[in-house]
Amino acid sequence: MTGYGDASTTAEGVHYFLEVRSLNNKYFKATIRLAEAFQGLEAEFESRLRERIARGTVTVSARCADASEQAAYEINTKALARYVEQLRGVTLDNAAFDIGALLTLPGVLQPPASEEDTLARARDAFLPLLDRACDRLMEMREREGRVLVADISAHLDFIADRLGVVSARAPGVIADYESRLRQRIDALIKEAGLSLQPADLIREIAVYAERTDIAEEIKRLSAHLDQFRDLLQGSNARPIGRTLDFLAQEMLREANTIASKSPDAAISKATVDIKGAIDRIKEQSQNLE
Repeated sequence: MTGYGDASTTAEGVHYFLEVRSLNNKYFKATIRLAEAFQGLEAEFESRLRERIARGTVTVSARCADASEQAAYEINTKALARYVEQLRGVTLDNAAFDIGALLTLPGVLQPPASEEDTLARARDAFLPLLDRACDRLMEMREREGRVLVADISAHLDFIADRLGVVSARAPGVIADYESRLRQRIDALIKEAGLSLQPADLIREIAVYAERTDIAEEIKRLSAHLDQFRDLLQGSNARPIGRTLDFLAQEMLREANTIASKSPDAAISKATVDIKGAIDRIKEQSQNLE
């Protein structure tokens, strides 16, 4: 499911900003973009995301801007003096030094705080921002989810309607076969001058009925529809996307079996409609969490 959320705050003169984006994916995949100084937070970010999001490609971007005087680097005067002393020993007297170049030498400029302190302050700022951004992202995903549920429900109703056509037509298939079989046998017997025992006719019809019986498949497909609706309407907060995806596969399996077992044209047409609706449900289920 797609979604977007952001959050920002200012603490001790430092402005922190974080945004979260998600795209459709059958599985969970996180991409976390942090400055080098904050790379130590990546594992905590991904753990927080997994607690909130079960499916989707999630991208997190976090940055900060320090506008306070504490952002200034400290000049290590002792290190600078040592560099100047060494340079005077290898250069001409009264030679001018480039102060800008001196400041770039190792150890001359010191960060205003240790890496541990910087990371600790970033953690205290970014983790609450991540929670707030995820809240907004989930609100957007929930709105999209309601639309998807309505669309899936419409497909379920369509499948139930087509399945009703199949159920009503199924008993007549055997009767039609019996009628056609009797006509063919009567015609052959009349031409050949033979007789047919009723038991032989009954046996042939029973074999055909067993081979084309789709009552079990209709029952299972109907049960899958009910379970699908129960999951969509349930109040349980756990993710159901993968369960719905599995159910859709089972529904398609039953529809394929119905299509292969029944030779009736009306049932075949209704089954094609059912399979088309199940395919659309499968696509939508992969987007649901």
